[in-house]
Amino acid sequence: MRIAVFSDTHGDVDHMERAVRRERPDLVLHLGDLCRDFEELQARMPRQTMQNVCGNCDGFSLTPDQRVLQVEGRRLLMTHGHRYHVKASYNSAVFAAREAQAELLLFGHTHIPFCEELEGLWVLNPGSCQGRRGTYGIIELSGGGVTCCIKPAEEPETT
Repeated sequence: MRIAVFSDTHGDVDHMERAVRRERPDLVLHLGDLCRDFEELQARMPRQTMQNVCGNCDGFSLTPDQRVLQVEGRRLLMTHGHRYHVKASYNSAVFAAREAQAELLLFGHTHIPFCEELEGLWVLNPGSCQGRRGTYGIIELSGGGVTCCIKPAEEPETT
């Protein structure tokens, strides 16, 4: 299972759409800021399986700010991160993921990409998928385990 993870698109749906078309994921996750970008991507790609949460800049939304998903037998905690004060420390978010018995913690908010395994918990912040320096995350789930990486939203130029 291939999962593309986006956050903090802040109006830049085009970079996100190009990345989804390039990566061909089984599932797209958007971690908030902005929910309307997620909705626009859904309208452009109605056959793509997607889930999202809202962030601190999403205003009033019926979309939850956190979800626990079961994907390929693995639990994922997806959140924007602002309620866990991730700009100061990841500790509260990591604690919440462990409480939820998640194997993966996915959050945004900081605009700083991060991908690391911490004592059996994969922690992924895809960064901000906005503009030329934007980034996103890719998760591969297989019988053999989990791999994560950060990718540039804009394809490198080939010469």
